Amino acid sequence: MARRCEITGKGTRAGGSIARRGLPKKKGGVGLKTTGHTKRTFKANVQKVRVLLPDGTVKRMKLATSVIKSGKLELEMGGRTVTVPLVKAVRGRNRAWLRSRDQG
Repeated sequence: MARRCEITGKGTRAGGSIARRGLPKKKGGVGLKTTGHTKRTFKANVQKVRVLLPDGTVKRMKLATSVIKSGKLELEMGGRTVTVPLVKAVRGRNRAWLRSRDQG
């Protein structure tokens, strides 16, 4: 499942592009003429993010930027949907520092 958001399910969509020529009537021309139709794809802006889950594990997820901006994740936990804040996981020695800070 390349380029698909794990939360919203956003992915690549198909669409069309219309090529036109001429001057619009609004600007004094005789109107636009269609010269071609082309299939094209609209790609979702999906990023890989390391997420710190509520149970303390770190998981790399593919998330749409709309989910990252909202700062909320809706996860399936224990058979029901739970909304949790999006916390980006830190790397390396910082993780040990965070653990000691939370315990102390």
